Amino acid sequence: MRAGDLRHRIVIQHHVEQQDSATGEVTMEWEAYATVWAAVEPLSARDLIAAQAGQSEASGRITIRYRPGVLSTMRILHRGQIFNIIGQPLPDKASGLEYLTLVVATGVKDG
Repeated sequence: MRAGDLRHRIVIQHHVEQQDSATGEVTMEWEAYATVWAAVEPLSARDLIAAQAGQSEASGRITIRYRPGVLSTMRILHRGQIFNIIGQPLPDKASGLEYLTLVVATGVKDG
């Protein structure tokens, strides 16, 4: 992959607990973990369950420079759209320390 392919700005978000100082209520909120350059590649739409569902899931692949700590529990924001990370981030084949590939699906991830 060439550095010029990483031309999309994305925000990686993670869940954080926040406590209201007045009520003491603890809530989970999404917070920016990192803002990085990425290659965002949409894949063709695919059926969720071949003949049994009338829905399809739009999915894609996002490649970023290697960054430790990126987990499947996080999500991606790109151009106002939310992408859920599906499965574990995949390291590059050469060294495992240059790029991470994130398989993603569109939609809201509550936790």
